[in-house]
Amino acid sequence: MSGLRIVRLANFVAPASGGLRTALRELGKGFKAAGHEPVLIVPGERHTDSETEQGRVITLPGPLLPGTGGYRVLTDRRRVARLLEELGPDRLEVSDRTTLRWTGRWARRARVPAVMVSHETADGVLRTWGLSERAARRTADALNVRTAHTYARVVCTTEFAEREFDRIGARNVVRAPLGVDLVQRHPSLRDPAVRDLHAREDETLLVMCSRLSVEKRPGTALDALEALLRRGRRTVLVVAGDGPLRPRLEQRAKERGLPVTFLGHVADRSLLGALQASADVSLAPGPAETFGLAALEAMACGTPVVASASSALPEVIGAAGATAADSGEAFADAVETLLARSEAERREVARARAECFGWDAAVEAFLAAHDAHVPSVRTRPAVPEGAA
Repeated sequence: MSGLRIVRLANFVAPASGGLRTALRELGKGFKAAGHEPVLIVPGERHTDSETEQGRVITLPGPLLPGTGGYRVLTDRRRVARLLEELGPDRLEVSDRTTLRWTGRWARRARVPAVMVSHETADGVLRTWGLSERAARRTADALNVRTAHTYARVVCTTEFAEREFDRIGARNVVRAPLGVDLVQRHPSLRDPAVRDLHAREDETLLVMCSRLSVEKRPGTALDALEALLRRGRRTVLVVAGDGPLRPRLEQRAKERGLPVTFLGHVADRSLLGALQASADVSLAPGPAETFGLAALEAMACGTPVVASASSALPEVIGAAGATAADSGEAFADAVETLLARSEAERREVARARAECFGWDAAVEAFLAAHDAHVPSVRTRPAVPEGAA
């Protein structure tokens, strides 16, 4: 079977965005390695068209979305539609269930099989924006019914993400997990110099790698830090990530004298990996997460995770971490539970769990969702030079 041209569309991708950008890149690389022709269309400041390791990447001018900290959106439907017609895709993959949902109708008219990837739960995001549980569920159900009818398939990365589609009786849902780079994220990245930069020997080093936006609930990490300090545990927090809530969080930390370091977006992936590997515990407080790539990266580095019990992460982290209700006290309890284990045990268990989520398996599952050729290329991860 010859390779397929798989055109992928995504909004809400910024130069400093994390999980979605990582997933798009790794899946594109996998599609290309499997003999297919991936083409990614995303919004940007201006039009660009280049060949990359993940295939062809096209940016179209898109306005900044106010209050999002740098997200852009594709708003010119006619231009996007013309580009799709020019590209003539064999398959369409859309990573935006709201502003790009119209492309499902375009695909139907063009007779192109299309999938929508559910990267977050609609009702979870709506709740974080302040809607009541009842209103969020009603609105999400209406949105999901239209989505399920518009696309040939809906791809969900976890059972958690799938539930809201099961609730409406959708029968075109398939499961495809995301993954983690088990070579670039490894316990051997642990660096005493990085740890010493942020914490003393008698201090617990917490890290949170997250976009600082409402739906991620980053304030819970500061709540947990305060709770641990009140209990007499010497603790510091390092935050890697940026977003619209950063000024408010920095002001809060300053006013309360909290030992928090805000690094902003960390573009150096090696440095980020060293930070994740050198921490004692990683925090993932987002209640609407449907997978949690940053948490999985931390586990691949041997660092256990405390995650929101309201998210999909309990399903992902298994026994390699702990879950907590969405409050600072609950997260502090979970941190102390993890720290009660020996360091060797918690790091070994975290890495072992992450090894269940290589990108090879994710690529295979996504290609299967496209009814595309899936080569048998899965191998055990290589160990970086210098690893034990």
